[in-house]
Amino acid sequence: MTEGTTYSGFVAIVGKPNVGKSTLLNALLGVKVAPISPKPQTTRKRVRGIHTEGDRQIIFVDTPGWHEAADALSEYMIRQIVEALAEVNVVLWVVDLRHPPTREDELVARALKARPEGIPVMLVGNKLDAAKRPEDAMEAYAELLPGAETRMISATHEGAVAELRAEILAMLPEGPFFYPPDFSRSDQSPEEWAAELVREEAMKRLRDEIPYSIATKTEEFAERPNGMVYIRTVLYVEREAHKPILIGKEGRMLREIGTAARKQLSVFLARPVYLELAVKVYPNWRKDPEALRELGYE
Repeated sequence: MTEGTTYSGFVAIVGKPNVGKSTLLNALLGVKVAPISPKPQTTRKRVRGIHTEGDRQIIFVDTPGWHEAADALSEYMIRQIVEALAEVNVVLWVVDLRHPPTREDELVARALKARPEGIPVMLVGNKLDAAKRPEDAMEAYAELLPGAETRMISATHEGAVAELRAEILAMLPEGPFFYPPDFSRSDQSPEEWAAELVREEAMKRLRDEIPYSIATKTEEFAERPNGMVYIRTVLYVEREAHKPILIGKEGRMLREIGTAARKQLSVFLARPVYLELAVKVYPNWRKDPEALRELGYE
C-alpha cells in the first residue's frame, strides 16, 4: 500500500441513456470495463472502475441511463442510480451536446438536486466533435442545474479525457485507498464480465424489442489443464418466438455473437477461451422481481 497521505473517492457517472457514459468510463480508465453498444440501456447495473495514480485513487461508478420506469427491471436500474448518488464524492453528469435537453435530462437534473449536500456536480457535455451548436446546448443543460461546473469534451479524444481525469484526481478528499494499488480496473468478477460481453454483442446485432428482453448469466467458468478457459453462458429471452431470431438460421446469429464475445474474452483473460452459448426462455423476466434476483439483478 502507498505510504504517507493518500486521497480517494467515489465518482458517479450519470445521465440519460446513450449519451456515452460507459464510453467515457472506459476512456478514463484506459481499458474496457463496461459494455458498449449503439442501443440505449446497454448498462443495467452499477459498474465500478478503479483508477490509481500515485497517492490518489478514483472509484468510478458507471450507472444505467435514467429513464421512465416501465417494469421491475427499469425500477431496479433507477434504484442503482439513486443508491450510487448516495455514496459518492463527485458526480459527473454526462449529456449529449448534439441535442437539446429532453424529459429524461430533466429527470436526471431533478435527481441531482436531491443529492446529499456538498457533493459537487461536473456537467460534462459529450460528443463535442459531432455537435453543431455545442455552446447553445451546454447553456440549456446548465440551466437545468445551476451551479454545476461545465466541461465540453469528446469521450474518444484522449487528451480531453486525460484533462478531465486530472481535474477529478485533484478533487479527491484525503482518505485511504479502497482497493490495493495493483487491483484490477473493475470489481466485476470474470463470470459477470463474460455475461456482459455476450449481452453486448447480442445487443449490437439484434433489432426492435429483442435486445432489451435478453439477459445473460454465466453458469460455468473454469480453467482446463491445457490452460484454456471454458465458459458457458446462457442467454435468456422472454418469449419462445424470440429463440429462433437469437439463434438465427442454422445457428449463424448465435455463432456470430459467440465469436465476437470470445475474441474480447481472450484479450481480457490473456489466454485461449472456449465459449459455449445456450438460449433459454424465461417468460416475462423483466417484470418479475424474483427472476431479476435469479439473473443477478440484486
